[in-house]
Amino acid sequence: MKMTDTEYHHKVDEVFHTIENAVEAMIDEQDADIDIDASGGVLELAFEDGSKIVINKQEPLHEIWLATRFGGYHFGFDGEKWYDTRNQCEFISHLEDSITKQSGLVIKFS
Repeated sequence: MKMTDTEYHHKVDEVFHTIENAVEAMIDEQDADIDIDASGGVLELAFEDGSKIVINKQEPLHEIWLATRFGGYHFGFDGEKWYDTRNQCEFISHLEDSITKQSGLVIKFS
């Protein structure tokens, strides 16, 4: 889907806000040991074991990039959701799975 830079930033900011709210709720409700840091188009989740998940804006490509212990992924917007450009997995469900695999914590963003 072709979108303007403004539309792109709005969509990614919504995703980042959803992630931040869900992680903050998980910290409050489950006493989860996660540090969350958002700055300069990067959202970083740091876990108790020292591992991190990094989510960042790739404005020139209008993508969201996700780096986990298990690999790096690039997500493009199809008009409704963000999908991986290689294997077509959906961003939010992939992020939920990645957090669980990497930290043992269960999170749902919906």
